[in-house]
Amino acid sequence: MKIALNKFGTLVLTAAFSFGAISLASAQAQHRGGQVTIPASSTERKGDIGLRAHTNIKVFTPTGGLPKQSAAVAVGPPFAGYLFETPASLACIYNLVPQSTGCNPNTVRAVPTGGSTSIAIVDAYDDPGVTKDLAKFSKQFGLPLANFQVVFADGTRPYNDPGWEIEESLDVQWAHAMAPGAKLYLVEAASNSFYDLLTAETVAASLVANDGGGVVSNSWGGSEFVDEAAYDSFFTYPGVVYFASAGDGPGVIYPSASPYVVAVGGTTLSRNPNDGAYIFESAWNSTGGGISQYEPIPSFQKGVAKVVGTQRGVPDVAAEADPNSGLWVLDSGNGGWYIVGGTSASSPIWAGVVSAAGNNSGSTAAELTNIYKNRGNKMDFSDIKSGVCGPWNGNLTQPGYDLCTGVGSPVGYGAK
Repeated sequence: MKIALNKFGTLVLTAAFSFGAISLASAQAQHRGGQVTIPASSTERKGDIGLRAHTNIKVFTPTGGLPKQSAAVAVGPPFAGYLFETPASLACIYNLVPQSTGCNPNTVRAVPTGGSTSIAIVDAYDDPGVTKDLAKFSKQFGLPLANFQVVFADGTRPYNDPGWEIEESLDVQWAHAMAPGAKLYLVEAASNSFYDLLTAETVAASLVANDGGGVVSNSWGGSEFVDEAAYDSFFTYPGVVYFASAGDGPGVIYPSASPYVVAVGGTTLSRNPNDGAYIFESAWNSTGGGISQYEPIPSFQKGVAKVVGTQRGVPDVAAEADPNSGLWVLDSGNGGWYIVGGTSASSPIWAGVVSAAGNNSGSTAAELTNIYKNRGNKMDFSDIKSGVCGPWNGNLTQPGYDLCTGVGSPVGYGAK
């Protein structure tokens, strides 16, 4: 992976992520280990806090790299034998489709069919190949073509940033995977400054509201800052439910700390390495989570005050985020197929599930009130009871609400 300074003096990736390549005589690829890479876009630098946001993605590279493109298969996982998640396997785990024993990504094919409300994704910079990649992703996994539109928040196409590009590919592909019937927007901010991102937030919310309401997903964020509550009003557009990633490291980030967003933490999916069968879900130890320094406890969390005290607790819910059990993502601009994790995955997954549920709560407050009201209901949420996160791994999962996984991961469409 090469790095360089762009015209703004910012360290960025200047070439495609490189996984290398291995030659396989057959489709018997086996996951024998690998490395996790953190793109420059996911690194918070000195001077960023309160001014600029970062992505929440981590990329997993199997040892030796993925096979050459010529070894790709036409349907299902792009390369056979691996156990990374597909739209069908994740939908199986989360009970969004009829159950299949083991939910093996190499064998399951049923994908979600819902999506009654619009979804807007807010990201920074431009992904020039996002439309073609979404179409190819959909064909690969048996999804219908998306009703998809790219919108430039300030009317001008932003320049490209490779890290944010793979972020955008992840966001639109997995929101579509969970709600393939939804109208989908990608609203591109001119930069990763909070000013530009929040400008895009308003554009995204107005698009969704004009369609009759829906959801907006934000996979970006930054460390908390003293005057963050002044930005909360950007997440209150009528008719819109907002989601935000909880971050990929210890502590709390904004905007997930806002009481006007559904904060989404990360989990790890465990599989039997011999037969690929799904075993259980635990907290991802790198997920963000904890007690906000600046946001007071919202009314919907009064029932979990023993955990959060007098401040806003994060996250509210959780979903798959561990790059070691990551998601297939296509980003041709960076070279092809990737295995991606981070809570950047969790937010669009949840946005898609809520869109497909079709309840159209009309506000984040209504959505969160419903979620907390039904916490502990095994028909609606999987209560994550194992794993740790936070500073010094000091946040422990426990029965009920906790600061790693909130009330848990989705089970079907109830209470969504």
